[in-house]
Amino acid sequence: MVVEKNAPLQPCNTFGIAARAQTLVRVQSIADVLAVLAHPELAVAPKFVLGGGSNIILTGDVKPVVLKMEIKGLRLVDDNPKAWIVEAGAGEVWHDCVAWTLAQGYPGLENLALIPGTVGASPVQNIGAYGVELQNRFDSLDAIDLATGLPFTLDAAQCGFGYRDSVFKHAPADIRNAEGLPRGMGLAGRAVITHVRFRLPKPWKPVLGYLDLERRRVEAGIERPSAQQIFDWVCDIRRTKLPDPAVVGNAGSFFKNPTVSPDQCADIIAREPRIVHYPMPDGSIKLAAGWLIDACGWKGKSIGKAGVYEKQALVLVNRGQGANSVTGGEVMTLAKAIQTSVYERFGIRLEPEPVVV
Repeated sequence: MVVEKNAPLQPCNTFGIAARAQTLVRVQSIADVLAVLAHPELAVAPKFVLGGGSNIILTGDVKPVVLKMEIKGLRLVDDNPKAWIVEAGAGEVWHDCVAWTLAQGYPGLENLALIPGTVGASPVQNIGAYGVELQNRFDSLDAIDLATGLPFTLDAAQCGFGYRDSVFKHAPADIRNAEGLPRGMGLAGRAVITHVRFRLPKPWKPVLGYLDLERRRVEAGIERPSAQQIFDWVCDIRRTKLPDPAVVGNAGSFFKNPTVSPDQCADIIAREPRIVHYPMPDGSIKLAAGWLIDACGWKGKSIGKAGVYEKQALVLVNRGQGANSVTGGEVMTLAKAIQTSVYERFGIRLEPEPVVV
């Protein structure tokens, strides 16, 4: 167990916000988690689990003990007529995991290429892109209860997946089963994920319903693209639309795409005929948050060192760097100004995706 005091967190968050952790523990194995929970001081302290830092906004120094997840490992755990089951350590870089599965001949995650962050964070956020969500490829996960030190496993139903949502994003209800394991539908701050398993269906079928991918397929003149071709297209599209966090600090899509009823959508279309919208399987209509923000004139604008990306209004960026980096306060001031503008014009409340710490 590696413990660091007054550890800098600027390299640990993709927005590049300068902050420090009073105590940071580099978790490289399950034994490290158990060592923290057996430690007389660390065990009783509040905990904050940190993966790739791609979905957080730091508004100050972090007082809880930061558990920096660095558990590695990629392996095939089952190969049956219906699916490949692949397991990854929570500290694996998500994109590297996707690339590895394809290289090994296990397709299915290609639409989720180049999403920043770690494997352990993927079920927390129920990440999704280009027609696929994690829940469509999820098998199960292993975690440890931070209150008791007991390990447990959750399947998809127990994870309570929703749009950019899961049981790990909700406050815990202190309900336990006969074995003393958590039974309430809320594990935020209560558990740490150590391993995730993915179910990659056989036979593999390409998911091409997303407009940008269909356009690439037509341009290439390919009737049935391979998983590797889809992976390459997704990477190219994302690099064209989104800034590289290594160059321009950001946390990816900052706001969730809001959903409205058909009647609400019809009312907005009557006023804004060009609004980008998508019908959902449950009958609701998803609106493009980036379009709403752009329509309010925010693309390319800044408040302090926090700005709206010139190529994609859904992305907020760091216009500072190093010691002169943006602050979490500047980011949230900009975010709230955008929320106010969108609500005043469209009557819609945008909800941020990143966790504000």
